[in-house]
Amino acid sequence: MNILEIIAKKRDKKELTKEEIDYFIKEYTSGTITDYQAASLVMAIYINGMTEEEITNLTLAMAYSGEILDLSSIGENIVDKHSTGGVGDKITIILMPIIASLGIPVAKMSGRGLGFTGGTVDKLESIPGYTTSISIEEFMNNIKKIGISLIGQTLNLAPADKKIYALRDTISCTENIPLIASSIMSKKIAAGAHKIVLDVTCGSGAFMKNKEDAILLSKTMCRIGKLADKKTVCVITSMDEPLGYAVGNILEIKEAVECLKGNMPDDVKEVVLNLGAYIIKLSGKGDNLEENKKLIIDSIQSGKAYNKFLELVKNQNGDIEYIKDLEKFEKAKYIKPLLAKEEGYIKSINAEKVGKLSVYLGAGRLKKEETIDSSVGFVFNKKVGDKVEIGDNLVYIHANDEEKCEKALKELEEIIEITKNEIQKKEHILGIIE
Repeated sequence: MNILEIIAKKRDKKELTKEEIDYFIKEYTSGTITDYQAASLVMAIYINGMTEEEITNLTLAMAYSGEILDLSSIGENIVDKHSTGGVGDKITIILMPIIASLGIPVAKMSGRGLGFTGGTVDKLESIPGYTTSISIEEFMNNIKKIGISLIGQTLNLAPADKKIYALRDTISCTENIPLIASSIMSKKIAAGAHKIVLDVTCGSGAFMKNKEDAILLSKTMCRIGKLADKKTVCVITSMDEPLGYAVGNILEIKEAVECLKGNMPDDVKEVVLNLGAYIIKLSGKGDNLEENKKLIIDSIQSGKAYNKFLELVKNQNGDIEYIKDLEKFEKAKYIKPLLAKEEGYIKSINAEKVGKLSVYLGAGRLKKEETIDSSVGFVFNKKVGDKVEIGDNLVYIHANDEEKCEKALKELEEIIEITKNEIQKKEHILGIIE
């Protein structure tokens, strides 16, 4: 068996055997198969797809490419949460401290930015001192000590996925159901959770552009979950416009902190409440979803959620003075507003274009070795459906390069579409798949 035969087979639209998939994952993880060979196979998968059996075999091969975490010592019913990615998606940073404040253990591993979508790890690392790369032993001890730990994907958990995840970003192979489903579910299986709640984003700022594809991805992941004996629920959420108001690493941390204090945009609140209600249900702490939502609101209003976030940051070496005083965070050199030139209603804010523009400013990566500028991005003042008068501030651009700032201003004029007709605000929860 050799990699050239496997590449050729998938290039020719043939189904790969379990043994061929296992061979590829094992040899790529060890370094025997090169990045350019792996890129060829990933591209062939992207173009020609995979059968349900291939997707399951790829998922399990990636999950078992390293250690499988045993979380039984911290609880018998650990629920993990994951998002398929989006623009302005800071839900993990808001929701998981809330869940931990309710006495439900949170053992969460997150990823870095991929393509035009931001990454939770990059956002957390914009908090001075916050450490996302720690040992499994320390990860487990953190959860036992304070009930929560948010870290990056460690080297020995699903290392094959870590390599393929980074590779996909550099060869334009991110938006693909077999690759997304196997990546997400391999991490979830390796991370040891007993049950899984998935935020499957859908729209211009997501990898799934339409509801039909989001449903297909959700059903695929629920089937994988069933085969792995892990109850999986998918909540399909809208990502046609950026989630919340902030896009960019430090800017999103600031917004997350405000949300934990109760200042939560409507779209963020709807996603937090629905995902959180299912996490509480799957953890065995309450079957009534509406009652579960009340528990979440109570946690925020009482200050328990915010205090748990402070505890999390401090426990992972972050400087909590930055959380207590958000003005301490580094600011971009240029902060300029885009003013409305016409009156009407916001018809659309294309989230994908906003995401790509934020990468252009430096908030994301075009190559896996690139560093991120944590201070750049956007803070919107208007959402779809909002009324606009001439001279209203639509968005602030945060940039460290004046030329890029001016270009971003011009592009945002095209991205933010204003119409004379009144626009109805859309629902943010598009469906539930179990």
